[in-house]
Order: sequence, then structure tokens, then C-alpha cells
Amino acid sequence: MPALTNKPDDTFSLKERLNSQKFGGTMLLLAALVAMILANSPLSGWYEGLKQIDLPIPAIGIEHMSVAHWASDGILAVFFFVVGLELKREFVTGQLRDPRKASLPMAAALGGMIVPAIIFAVTIAIGGQGGSEGWAIPVATDIAFCVGLLAVFGKGLPSPFRIFLLTLAVVDDLLGITLIAIFYTANLNLVWLLVSIATIALYGLLVNKGVYKFWLLIPLGILAWYFMLLSGVHATIAGVLLGLTVPAIARKGEEISFAEDMEHDWNPLSQAIALPVFAFFAAGVPLAAGSGSFTDALANPVFLAAFLGLLVGKPLGIFTTVALLHKLPAFRLDDNLNLRDIAALGGLAGIGFTVSLLIGELAFRGSEGFLEFAHLGVILGSLTAAVISIFLLRWRVKFHVGEKLDPDEAVMP
Repeated sequence: MPALTNKPDDTFSLKERLNSQKFGGTMLLLAALVAMILANSPLSGWYEGLKQIDLPIPAIGIEHMSVAHWASDGILAVFFFVVGLELKREFVTGQLRDPRKASLPMAAALGGMIVPAIIFAVTIAIGGQGGSEGWAIPVATDIAFCVGLLAVFGKGLPSPFRIFLLTLAVVDDLLGITLIAIFYTANLNLVWLLVSIATIALYGLLVNKGVYKFWLLIPLGILAWYFMLLSGVHATIAGVLLGLTVPAIARKGEEISFAEDMEHDWNPLSQAIALPVFAFFAAGVPLAAGSGSFTDALANPVFLAAFLGLLVGKPLGIFTTVALLHKLPAFRLDDNLNLRDIAALGGLAGIGFTVSLLIGELAFRGSEGFLEFAHLGVILGSLTAAVISIFLLRWRVKFHVGEKLDPDEAVMP
């Protein structure tokens, strides 16, 4: 990573951000595809063995931790750190700073989490075979995939479409992180949690005082992650909290804020390494999950719950919420958008992938049967949502281009 300075010297444009998300989405998809191929090939034994290699560090109390576990609890913290930076910038200088503009996509994000969770729970209850602890699996939206598809297939859509999607996805991330912290924490150790929070507070004090020394900040970040791991709270939460402490307003003499500069520096690592590595170890699921055939897997309640939660629940929750609220003064829909646009946007939000896979890991760690079905449901549900979204985006592009929108309002030039 480039050296941290107290005068960020690089710029950060929307186009660059979209391009990086597009790249990240591509890398994520390729890693998941390779994992799926390996898991369903003669090399499946080698792949499973690689995932289960134990990499303990007894000297610091980590007695057992597999490669796959390191991918989800360790390197994925980089992704969540970038998420924290994005959240901070959105709250301070972005769409979330104005509740009047953010109220409808925020409400849509909530509806887009409640309905999938209900569909998951009902499907599991009907199946009667267990797995209810995975209820939060389909509540997430994968911003890397969504923005990547929007950049490629959404050229010509009005700017409010992108703003609505990004606001919804950011709120979705925040709520998803909250669910992980509250419902997927085991054996909470309050002492270590307080130590981790104190370390994060020290990190925040330093960056807000203008101390941008990488040799100091990176070790502090690693310590905060380690103490969070010992506390029993999922360690990636430390990444989010660290990101939220970074100042999002430029100091005197700086061209851009430190949060923007750090996001620019760390985003490539997140997109090119953290996300693909996690996807490689999480997405390698046999198509014949469990002990049956692929057809048997498609009928499994956990698979159906995850699949339908993302593919049906996400767009249904978002569309229904907007349809019910958009005429109210406090939840006004932008004049350049209509409910057909929200239908296309909701389909795009059905791509869960990264956070959905992570929640599946947390919900079913130790229950490999459930985990395989859940991951297969997330992968096939997300891919199906992505394919459908491509057609929906092109449909809406044709409409808006036909309306001869101002070219300056296009999602991409």
C-alpha cells in the first residue's frame, strides 16, 4: 500500500470508483467460478483439503484456524474496512447526510431485508428439517456485483437510479453488519471487546489528529482485529469500526479527506485480493450438495430458502416498500424514476453473494450439510438475479434513452 501522508496527493472520481467495483465484481465472479469448478471436479479432494489446512498461531492464542476460516475472519476484514470508510463518507458528505433524500432508499433497504428473512423463515418452517438460524442469509446486497453490472449494462440510466442503488446498498451493508454483530456472536468476552474498542478509539484519535503514519496505524488495526477475534464478535466488525473513525472532511491543506484517500489506497486490495480469496474458499460448493444429487439439492429447504430469499424476497421487499411509501412527502421518489425503475433496481439488489456467504459461514459453521445447501442457494440465487437484472437494466435504458434524458445525467459517460 502507498505510504500514508497527511496530504493525500491522489484524486478519487466516481468513474474510478465504478471501474474498481466493476473490476472487483469480475474478480469475485472468476474466483467463485474457479471454486465451483474445483469443487465439482476430480480435484475436489485437493480443494477441500486446501480449505481445511490448519494455520494456528499458538503464541497469541489462536490454537486452530483453517485457511478458509482465515479467509472469512481475517482477510475479509480489509473489505469491511473499506465498507466502513464508505459508510463514513456517505454519512458525512454523501447521500446519507440528508435524511430527506435518503429516507426512501433507506426504507427500501429495510423492506429489502425484512421480506427475504420472512421468506427464508417460512420456507424453512415448511421444510421442517432445521436451518432456521440462517434466516439472515438472504438479507444482503453485494455492492461490488451490483455496481459492476450497473456500470456495464446501465449506461443511459438517470443519475438518481445510481444514487438510489448506492444509498440502499450502503444502508444494507450497515444493517447487515449490525445483524452479524448482534445475532452471530458466540461466547462474548466483554473484556476483550472493551480492549478492542479502546484500541479502535486510539486509532480514531490518531487519524483525527492528523497522524497518518502507516507503520503505526496498520499495527493498531491488526491489534484491534485480534482483540475483536478474542472477544467472540466476528473479527471483521473491527474493520468496519476502524473505517468509521477516519475523518471524512479534508483538513486544512489537504485536497481530499483522509477517508477518501484511504478508500482509494485500500479499495484495490479489497477488490483484487480480499474479496476473490474469500469467494474462492466460500463458493466452492458441490452442485450435488449433501449426500444426494443436484436435483435433490434443489429441493432442499435450506437451498430454497436462500435462493428464493434473494431472487424473490429482495426485489419484492424493495418494490413493495417504495410502492407503499413513494407518494408520501417524507419519502418522495425522484421525478426521473418510476416504479418500473425500482423493479429493475430491486432485481439487481437480489445479488447477495459476499455478505450472504459470510452470514452462511457464521450461521452454519460446524453444520457442513446446511452450509453447502445455503451456499449453493446464495450462488445460484445471485447468479440468476444477475442474469435477470441484465435484461431489466437494458429495458429501462431503452425507456430512458427514448425519453432523451440529458446526457449529463447518465450513469456512465
